Amino acid sequence: MTGTTEDEFDEPMTVGQVARRVGITRRTLHHYDEIHLVVPSVRTHAGYRLYTDEDLTRLQHVVVYRRLGFGLEEIADLLETPDGLVGHLRRQRATVMTRLEELRGLVEALDHALENAMNDTPITDADKRELFGDGFGEEYVAEAEQRWGDTPAWAQSRERTAGYTRADWERIKAEGDAVNAEFARLLDAGVPADSEEAARAAEAHRRSIESHFDCPHDLHVRIASMYPSDPRFTRYYDEIRPGLAQYVDDAVRANAARHGV
Repeated sequence: MTGTTEDEFDEPMTVGQVARRVGITRRTLHHYDEIHLVVPSVRTHAGYRLYTDEDLTRLQHVVVYRRLGFGLEEIADLLETPDGLVGHLRRQRATVMTRLEELRGLVEALDHALENAMNDTPITDADKRELFGDGFGEEYVAEAEQRWGDTPAWAQSRERTAGYTRADWERIKAEGDAVNAEFARLLDAGVPADSEEAARAAEAHRRSIESHFDCPHDLHVRIASMYPSDPRFTRYYDEIRPGLAQYVDDAVRANAARHGV
């Protein structure tokens, strides 16, 4: 497409004009050009590159896919599929609807937490089973106490959570569900486990653990190592997304390495 003269188009746009119109930086546009994701089709007599309407359409698809969490390599593959504009719009709509369903679930959990926040009543074991399902059971509590009962973290957890109400646990569960949904989104989008986005998710995961006890990065690594090694943890995460247990473990390890662990 390069080599076309500017005279063949009505009003091709410069890099600056496109950046202002689409709302992205010049650096991003130059990067997309360098990796051949969105290449300006027109070159002026002075050597400047200009964007046509077709280029802008392709760029808009890239922007939408990026906002939906797709990686650049994945976007490049999608843009080469033969299903055209309708196919792209349908795919984008389906992704948005999936994200909306996840957010609706989070909103419902937060609404329940807000509704119960006024009661300030301690949560019962029956409430925990209702809230966490198979993620809570007396046998898990007994096993955890046997394994960690003599550690400072266990004592701190028992002390910190003793006064938690149902609203507190609903908030904790909603936060955990949101973290898991973010990890699943990153895994679906092919985002590397050692990326900046995965590091942010790992930090959110570590902070969610600190609802129970202080969790420095070295302890966070030891906890996450159980996800792919313990079949029960593996089943829990992989039911959300196949391979998620290993992805979370990898992301936690990479994030800890960023902090010198």
